[in-house]
Amino acid sequence: MSTSQHIQTILNGTIHSLKTIIPMNIDVKSPSIITEPYTQQEMGVLIGLIGDLKGRIIIDSTPEIFGAVGSSMFGMPLDGAMLESFTGELGNMIAGNLCTYAGQYELELDITPPTVMVGNTKLYGFQQAFNLPATIDGAGDISILYTIDEK
Repeated sequence: MSTSQHIQTILNGTIHSLKTIIPMNIDVKSPSIITEPYTQQEMGVLIGLIGDLKGRIIIDSTPEIFGAVGSSMFGMPLDGAMLESFTGELGNMIAGNLCTYAGQYELELDITPPTVMVGNTKLYGFQQAFNLPATIDGAGDISILYTIDEK
């Protein structure tokens, strides 16, 4: 399978994962290619991808939006360390679901433990990156960034 087919599978799997994991209506926008550096503004989670494709997933948004998603999923407000922990776990759930989806299409992927990033962070060191923006009804905007490393 070519890298472009892998990327299409990842993008389709991400849409599937978002709609499976998050119990809110989600409007996924068209993906775009971006160049480094990528600036994460407020809060995000980074998860490494290993296997047939090597790279990283960065789920980027704000504490308020992650909190609204957490509140919808668990029925209670989240803040502080609990919100940061939830953000990492949400990344795990989305990335893990993506790996299961990709496996159905002959793309073997695994993930690394999540790294939660709080504050303004610039990310460098990737060949290509694909940005998949989405709007979650009742919460706000979220971006999922995929950086692809050369094998």
